[in-house]
Amino acid sequence: MSSVSVARALVPFPHRDVPLPGTHPIPLSSPDVSDDDRERVLAILNGTALSLGPALPAFEAAMAEAAGTRFAVAVNSGTSALHLCIKAAEIGEGDEVITTPFSFVASANCALYERAIPRFVDIDIDTYNIDPAQIGASIGRRTRAILPVHVFGRPCDMSAITDIAARHDLAVIEDSCEAIGATYDGRKIGSFGHSGSFAFYPNKQITTGEGGAVVTNDEHVARVCRSWRNQGRGEGAAWLQHERLGYNYRLSDINCALGLGQLSRLDLILQKRRAVARAYEQALEFVPEVITPAHDPGMSWFVYVVRLQDEFTREDRDRALESLRGEGIGCSNYFSPIHLQAYFREMFGYRRGDFPVTEHVADRTIALPFFNNLSHGQIDMVAAALARAIGKLARTF
Repeated sequence: MSSVSVARALVPFPHRDVPLPGTHPIPLSSPDVSDDDRERVLAILNGTALSLGPALPAFEAAMAEAAGTRFAVAVNSGTSALHLCIKAAEIGEGDEVITTPFSFVASANCALYERAIPRFVDIDIDTYNIDPAQIGASIGRRTRAILPVHVFGRPCDMSAITDIAARHDLAVIEDSCEAIGATYDGRKIGSFGHSGSFAFYPNKQITTGEGGAVVTNDEHVARVCRSWRNQGRGEGAAWLQHERLGYNYRLSDINCALGLGQLSRLDLILQKRRAVARAYEQALEFVPEVITPAHDPGMSWFVYVVRLQDEFTREDRDRALESLRGEGIGCSNYFSPIHLQAYFREMFGYRRGDFPVTEHVADRTIALPFFNNLSHGQIDMVAAALARAIGKLARTF
């Protein structure tokens, strides 16, 4: 760390005097469940159909509209949705799927489930999304698809990606699990590919508790995904009659009812999250040691991840995380590179240095508390705690 940076880290600024969270810790995420959401769920519990009832097709119709696609198939997780997208593209053993190493591990696992090979491409330093300029060099004889991940809700360069896919006759499978409501050139994310996936874990923009969805404009894809999610039953088939090998990827009506309530407030939820992101940007103007996320008008804010400046190390970042947690601030590194996970190293021989941009970013990222109803006072507390953590780092030099 340079002497200039050390001095800069020790300069007082307004947020230093903000009190500690004390006995009221600030969580990393918190779901926004309304009274209407609860009433919708209670109505299902008071009825007779807890699964495969009327809330399922209603939620799917609302989800298709939110994604700008003809069809949506609700499943029990975003991971399940990604798996079915891979199957629907007829990707199998030995096939290759181009994707990013900077993501949640499910983005690559979904290919492994079908004995296919994730072929990683490094990321853009500014967007953290897959770098389209590097995709061409990774396309080989066995490449069957490109799986872009809209990391943290920021849309990928879908124009470049779909152009590359068209030239090489590749499927595009969008991992939109973090990006509901995001747009690219005025078009909804999830609608660009052969299929797309969404996730509704409690830390996402909207939640169904656990859940996900496949979205597509292809009727055949929708039909086989509905069959696969329900043990391979065909539409209209008798209960114990199965047309193909399937899975128990069903999403209950309880979850779907919650999702319907959440989707009805999607615009408001996204508006709230944009406001929290703007408040963070203002609060962190006084913490020049961190790089704040760049704005994108089409972004759907999933998390708020800052990056320490280049002179800091992974060990510095980890000490900063420890300091924040010591003050009751929920935080995490986002993400741990997929290629450096133990089983990926073992399966494919990856090592540090293989994807330098991903590793550089991942070594320095800090996810700060981020949810719909995070207050300005809490944001000031987080900014002050982060400044104090960085001040501690400076004093170690």
